[in-house]
Parts: sequence; structure tokens; C-alpha cells
Amino acid sequence: LFGRSFTDILSGYRVFSRRFVKSFPSLSSGFEIETEISVHALELKMPCAEIETPYYARPEGSASKLSTYGDGFRILNTILTLYRIERPLLFFGTIGAVFAAIGVALSVPLAITYMHTHLVPRFPTAILITGLMIIAALCGFAGLILDTVVRGRREVRRLAYLAQPAPTAGA
Repeated sequence: LFGRSFTDILSGYRVFSRRFVKSFPSLSSGFEIETEISVHALELKMPCAEIETPYYARPEGSASKLSTYGDGFRILNTILTLYRIERPLLFFGTIGAVFAAIGVALSVPLAITYMHTHLVPRFPTAILITGLMIIAALCGFAGLILDTVVRGRREVRRLAYLAQPAPTAGA
């Protein structure tokens, strides 16, 4: 969804440069912040590395604080929200394409009937098709406009990242 990928974004330690921290607008406060951090790094094409560490089973008698379904839905919601925010053209374009496909599918029988009889027997269907195509066009244009806004925001975040001095070898 966001270009490059990680093998596991939900576990492990995170090390951040000052540049990263100063450019990261934290919007989340819970478990989903790991997803947000990863997407931020991918969107700004920041250097990232994964280092394998040993993984051990949970000690006997200890209880997990995680909720499989609750946390899973929160992370899925975060991914969809970030996808809508960071890739609006694809998000709204897909929705628009679905509405357009439904409109075209409904219009084919109506157009065939019109070509044979020169009448529109199912007028409510014609109105529905018009509405679906208008919604499809609005979704497409909304995606285009929002994509332009996102590109500008991404550039500002990238400049905020680059405005901070790069880490040095001795620091």
C-alpha cells in the first residue's frame, strides 16, 4: 500500500534520529502508533533498517495485555485512515470507479432498450444512473484535489525532516 514494506511493523525496538522525531506529527496514542511511525518513514522515503533479534515465547504464567480482535481492528482502522489520508487519489478513485462500474452496468440494458424503441421505460433507473455517475465523478475529482494537497503536505514534512542536521558518526 505504501511502497516499500517491513517484515514486522508491530514488534521490536525503534530508534529514531532527531530529524525523524522533529518531522513526525503523532496523531495516535495507543498500539496503532507503530503503524503510523512506519507509514511516516515510508512516505518520506527515510532510511530504515530491520535487524533480526531473537524472539522467545511468553514466560509461563504471564498474561498478554493485547486484545487480538480489538487491537487488530484498531490497527486495520489506522491503516485504512492513513491510506485515505496519504493516498487519496487511489482511495477515492477506487470508490469512484465502483460507482461508475455500477452506473455503466445499469445503463447498458437501458441503452439497448432505448436504441430499439427510442423510449426510456425505466425512468427511475436512468435517474439512479445519473446520480451514480455524478458521485463517481465527484469522488474522482475529490481524489485529484486531495492528492495535490497531500503532495504539498508531504513536501513540507520532508523539508522539516531535512531542516534538522543529519546524525554524525561520533554522535
